[in-house]
Amino acid sequence: MSKQGSDIPTKRATGTMSLRKRLEKSRSLANVVGAIAWAYLAFSNRTTRWQSAGLDDLRKSLSQGPVLCVTWHSRTIMPSFHWPVDSGGLSSLHTTSPVARLIGVVQRYSGLQPMEMSAKQSNRAASRAILKRVKEGVSIGLTADGPTGPALKVKDAPLEWARITGMPIYCYAFSTTRSTRADTWDKMLVPKPFGRGAFVFIKLEFEVPRKADAAQLEELREQMRQQMIAATARADAMLGLPPGP
Repeated sequence: MSKQGSDIPTKRATGTMSLRKRLEKSRSLANVVGAIAWAYLAFSNRTTRWQSAGLDDLRKSLSQGPVLCVTWHSRTIMPSFHWPVDSGGLSSLHTTSPVARLIGVVQRYSGLQPMEMSAKQSNRAASRAILKRVKEGVSIGLTADGPTGPALKVKDAPLEWARITGMPIYCYAFSTTRSTRADTWDKMLVPKPFGRGAFVFIKLEFEVPRKADAAQLEELREQMRQQMIAATARADAMLGLPPGP
């Protein structure tokens, strides 16, 4: 009995890692699995009764130019279904990690313009590509704590892009009454069909000066973290749910 108990987790872990590696190496496999994921999420989105907050404010900002849209990695699976494509495009930055690559496929199926950022790509080349999108009027989306965490800790990237571009910053979050949590570092929230849902686009009430020093950036990092936690809690509260990651 103990032998079987020790073997099963090892086999599952091996199988999971094997799939993860294949997704990292094979764009075609990621496209197939991503299409299946999109179909499931689209069905969940259609069968969920949604309410929203902040969408009018976001549309107003988009009428004046692109914005920076940030979200926690745990809530990053649904914005492609809620972004107002008719008001402006969105390029979401993602890595070649399995989850990120699948989300990129989901976003393409939803009419967005994801950008895969390879570790082999130079920072200068990546910056040029992103700034080109911004000049074309396309908003930029990224996870504040991605791609590998720690969860709910703001990385440098969102602060840097806010500083460089001067774009308004919006936080996206969603919540549903029917969902599950993935067994990932961030406990990613995955919706189930036929529930009630809420999503928010909340404008963060601060700007990042172009010449911000290290102390200012740390203060702004904490402001962003607190305001993003509050925005996520608001999506939960709209459904009468306790706040979660």
